[in-house]
Amino acid sequence: MSLTGRGALRCLMAAVLFGASAPAAAELAGSIPSFTLAGLLYLGAAAAVLPTVVAQRPTVHAVAAEWRQVAVAVVAGGAIGPVLLMAGLGRTEAATASILLNAELAATVLFAAVLFREHLGPPLIASAALVTGAGALLTWSPGTALDVGALLILGACLCWGLDNCVTARIEQLSPQQVVAVKGAVAGSVNLVLGLGLVGIGSSTSPGDVVAALVIGAAGYGLSISLWVKGARDLGAARGQVIFSAAPFIGAVIAWTVLGEAPTIVQLGALAIALVGVAVSVRSGHEHLHGHSALAHDHEHAHND
Repeated sequence: MSLTGRGALRCLMAAVLFGASAPAAAELAGSIPSFTLAGLLYLGAAAAVLPTVVAQRPTVHAVAAEWRQVAVAVVAGGAIGPVLLMAGLGRTEAATASILLNAELAATVLFAAVLFREHLGPPLIASAALVTGAGALLTWSPGTALDVGALLILGACLCWGLDNCVTARIEQLSPQQVVAVKGAVAGSVNLVLGLGLVGIGSSTSPGDVVAALVIGAAGYGLSISLWVKGARDLGAARGQVIFSAAPFIGAVIAWTVLGEAPTIVQLGALAIALVGVAVSVRSGHEHLHGHSALAHDHEHAHND
């Protein structure tokens, strides 16, 4: 399989895991406070990749060389974004919340183009427009106003858009190491804040805590590791277009598992988004780019 194909497959697998985590976390958002739930999810993510990180033994030089990017990823993607999402999930229906997560695509493409000067060809732009338009179709449909919950989810997407672009450029740390740092630091801070401010939650059971850790391990730990690897092959913007299938996977789970009734608008948005993802998968990663001579985990030859 080519690097482009492997990168696309990794991003799609990451989308499936993260897409399933949104409606699953929504079921817990009513009983576990937002900070506490965000902390548990990311601690679960860190635990999932810990064995690999211990085996890899990152060097002090590698950590020092990437500390600025890691700090942005931890604060934006690991601390602020998850809390905003959990707060939004507690105020929004699971299917609607899932599809609103498409705003992460628009944020990633915007940051990639404006801040990081990433090449965006016509197929990628068309794909991003289709997927973003699909989310807008649902968001702006009658009876689906941008309430506080939706605004919180959109804020989370902005945080993750910046996180995506920065994380895709971390080359001296493996994806698992990035996830471990993000999960351990941001997860611990959010958990301590949550327990200190509102406690564990009066209706939170031990089973809820275990479920949050498991959701975090799969939907954040394994998912983020796969996405980072895929984004290193494809670029942050294109990797995010493929990953943007996640919200629609979450919506399908909300319809089939949680029993929410799909609407014509939701089904139409799903069809448009799938076309957008297909356009991205078929587009080539054919622009010229270069890297400094570094020893890292980037899986393509430096003569491309």
